[in-house]
This record gives sequence, structure tokens and C-alpha cells, in this order.
Amino acid sequence: MTFIASLLTTLVTILIFLNSSRIPSQRTSLAIRAIAILVGVISTFSAILKTLIIIKVGSVGIVELFGKVSQTPLEPGIHLINPFSDVETFSTRLKDVKETVAATSVEGLTFNIDVSIQYRLEPTKAIEVYTNIGTEETQIIISRFRSTIREITASYPAEAIYSTKRTEVANRLRQRLSEELSPLGFTVEEALLREVKLPDTLQAAVQQKLKLEQESQQMKFTLEKERQEAERKLIEAKGIADSQKIIAQGLTSQILQLKAIEAAEKLAASPNSKIVIMGSGVGGTPILFQLDAASPATQTPPKKP
Repeated sequence: MTFIASLLTTLVTILIFLNSSRIPSQRTSLAIRAIAILVGVISTFSAILKTLIIIKVGSVGIVELFGKVSQTPLEPGIHLINPFSDVETFSTRLKDVKETVAATSVEGLTFNIDVSIQYRLEPTKAIEVYTNIGTEETQIIISRFRSTIREITASYPAEAIYSTKRTEVANRLRQRLSEELSPLGFTVEEALLREVKLPDTLQAAVQQKLKLEQESQQMKFTLEKERQEAERKLIEAKGIADSQKIIAQGLTSQILQLKAIEAAEKLAASPNSKIVIMGSGVGGTPILFQLDAASPATQTPPKKP
């Protein structure tokens, strides 16, 4: 309709321009001609623009002409189209839909769960989406993943969904949604469980249980560490005992006597010590005494008056 209106406006301005010469006043005739030219240029430019369309990056265009949909989607860029056709654009970028779903666990416990689904439209299936769904696919997506999340959570205990099975539930949700939405023309990139809202009493009980489990794991770690430390000390003690046993086997009387002589030589070489050797010790080992200068044995007794 816009194109037709532009054409009619252009024809009318042409007629006005041609008939303006019949006006007696030259000034009025010139003013009418100027206005007609201006309006004609604008309407002509508008009609030309109606034959061109720009598809933005991250989008795809669907051309519909008199109720028939073109089977070739328009990719991003400038396209020349029939001025009587209508073009619907679809975003192919990643979309994120967030919902809070009232779900039920395997025990029959009702709780709320915040879920996000990230999906995108397949450009090659945009025509099918436009034909079967239309331009608003969000409601269908939300209905599908609400039903799916309720079905999945009904097979898990509430405690598991809240803690240990959270990732497993999200993976199952993504897989199921991919199977359901792929035939419709959508690709599911990710499904996320943002928050699981249990009743306050149950949430407190679950957190207490998780705390006890963490303490138990910590105790197991401590006991294992102590056991490894005891094994280390046992191995170290055994190594020391074996070393002492080897040393003891190699200590003969000759070696002991040699060590004693070496020690006596070191003491004799010291300038601040005196060495007294008295006989020989057991097994021929010398007995060595080191006397300090201040020792009582070396001090001169006082003279009597």
C-alpha cells in the first residue's frame, strides 16, 4: 500500500505541475510548481526505497507476496524486492529466556526453580518457523521447557536437585529441549538451573547435612594424612636402625683405637689446651683429659702464715 500511495502521489504532483501554467498569477504558478516538484521527488524516492530492503547482521528476512512465502530467506545485506511484498525479519542471535517454574520432587515436595534456556533460530529453518509458528516463538519455547523441567525434577529427590544432582538435571534438560525444539527450527545452546528455592525447613536440613558431610570428608582427609605420616616415621626409624646396624658391624677395636688417636692429635694441636694421657683404656684405647688453665688441679695452693 505504501508503494501505491507513493506512485499516486507522484502522478498527482506531475499533473499539478503540468496544469500550473494555467494559473494567471506567475508567482503563484511558480510556487505551486516548486511544491509539486518537492512532493514528487519525495514520493518517488519513497517508492524507490520500497523496492530495496536492508537485512541487518544477525537477522534473516522472509518475503511474503500476496499470501505466498518465498522459499529463499534473505541473508544480511541489501536486497531488491518486489515493492508489493512484505518482509518479516527474524533474529538469529542467541536468546536467553528466564522463567521461575513450580516443580515437584520424587517425594512429592513442591518447590520453585529458576531456569534459563539459551537458544537460537536456525537461519535455514526460518521459513518453517514463520509458516508454522509465526513471529512470536517465545511462548512456545516457554511452554515446552516448563513441561520438561517438571517432568525431569519429578524423578529426583529435592535434596539431590538442590546439591549433588544439579548439573545432571541441567544436562538432561538441555538434551530433552534439544530433541523437542530442533524439529521446530531452534538450536538449544544451554539450559541453566540458576536457583533452587526449597522450603526454609528443608533447606536448613539439607545445608546441615551438607555441613556434616564436609566435616566427615575433612576428618577422613586428616586421618589419611596421619596414617601417611606414621608410615613415614616407621620407614625413617627402620632406615636409622638399619644404618646403625651397619655401622656397628663395621666398628672394630682397631678402628676405635685409630679414631681415639686422631682425636688426641687434634687436642694436642690446640694452643689453648693441655693433654694428659694416662695409661691406656679398655682395649688399648688411650684415655684423654683436657685441663683448662683455671682448673683447680693446676692452681697453686695459698701459703700458710
